[in-house]
Amino acid sequence: MTASPTTAGSIARFDRVSYWYPNQSEPSLRAVDLEIGPGLTLVAGESGGGKSTLLRLFDGLVPQFHGGRVSGRAEVAGMDPFRTPIPRLAQRVGLVFQDVETQSVYGSVEREIAFGLENLGLPRAEMHDRVDEALAGLSIEGLRGRRLATLSGGERQRVQLAAVLVLRPQLVALDEPTSQLDPEGAAAVLAACRGLAAEGRAVVVAEHRLETLGPAADRVLIVEGGRVTAGVAGALPSPRPAHAQRSFGSGEPAWELREVSAGPADPAREAVLDDVSLAGAAGEVVALLGPNGSGKTTLLRTLAGLLPPLAGTVRRPVGRTAYLPQNPGALLHLPTVRAEVALTLRRTGGDEEPETMLAAFGLGHLADRYPRDLSSGERQRAALAATLAGSPTLVLLDEPTRGMDLAARRSLAAAVRALTDRGSAVVLATHDTDLVAELADRTFELRGGRVTELAPGRATELAPGRVTELAEASLSGDHR
Repeated sequence: MTASPTTAGSIARFDRVSYWYPNQSEPSLRAVDLEIGPGLTLVAGESGGGKSTLLRLFDGLVPQFHGGRVSGRAEVAGMDPFRTPIPRLAQRVGLVFQDVETQSVYGSVEREIAFGLENLGLPRAEMHDRVDEALAGLSIEGLRGRRLATLSGGERQRVQLAAVLVLRPQLVALDEPTSQLDPEGAAAVLAACRGLAAEGRAVVVAEHRLETLGPAADRVLIVEGGRVTAGVAGALPSPRPAHAQRSFGSGEPAWELREVSAGPADPAREAVLDDVSLAGAAGEVVALLGPNGSGKTTLLRTLAGLLPPLAGTVRRPVGRTAYLPQNPGALLHLPTVRAEVALTLRRTGGDEEPETMLAAFGLGHLADRYPRDLSSGERQRAALAATLAGSPTLVLLDEPTRGMDLAARRSLAAAVRALTDRGSAVVLATHDTDLVAELADRTFELRGGRVTELAPGRATELAPGRVTELAEASLSGDHR
């Protein structure tokens, strides 16, 4: 399977490439003809359509790591990705996964970013300079001395991107890089992508949030049903209509944080949350916004009872508290998606059939699949179905639309409305301002350990237009 020479100016080329995962009768990619040159290429399409598989072709993970069967010819950065050893490919091709939690090697930020450079045997002074450059390029200098376990999901995404960029690859493939990022983080990633493209490198980004990267893309590819076709950046979905905020009066709250301080039980570090008082009613949706690392996850984990408060009191309603973490894979361990939902129903005494919740999230055709074999967006839906089954009284959702396409986001919104109609209280932490506009009755911003309520409509001012402004400022050197 010798690859034909790439066209002058191209960095990657696929000729009639098809790929089958192990034990799958249908290909995940079908007869892909594709040429990638310098610039920013945006890859869009529904969850499970093959976007992540396409990106993994570039660095040889498909088929070398995942196994299965491949046909056709390919060349990436002058090498055959089907046969060239992955460590050698990694020197010219960088990939950042959707699930960055699975990509870490070291426990500290600086060592993680320097890992690839250590393998190349670069002099220590040059390694130090390159790490400095990568940290500054993504505006994460303040994370240098931190341990990965203490970072938010969005902070970890930027660290893993830095660990790829430090190698100065010819092609960079990013899978949902802004899915957990605040506007400042998304702007730093956008600026980095545009900077790499301007240097003559190929940047291939798979995203569902087209409004952030779409206007900057040189080319758009649509991946659906394993087929790759050309798309149009301007064909973006219309935003959902704003939710009519409801008032829940001054009755007894369903849940409450009273003068709570929370964070690592380490006297050498400051609390992430400081003297926070917050409460919500039955049937109400409370949304939490704020920069990466501001304490949104800490607040949810404290409210869930998974993290004891350092000070103050926490009160939850009688009944089950359902918590969806940022990494849905942590919840999924059974052989099938149906079994995951059935387990929740069995433990909670729910009388509904698993198929009801599976249908609500469009998972009927995936009911008998192993959850860890699904795409990231499909795993997210499976985790939500398993979490929300059985009518919990308190629902805590951490970045629930991570990796989701528009149809899946609408299914989530419908499921949340059904729960609140039955009296469930919902608290969601997100950077998805469309979801906030559609569902939230009240919205709060976390910043500097404090919580401030936002006026109605204020959340939408923190969305894509602001990302573009910040990216332009970053590229021009104006960081005001």
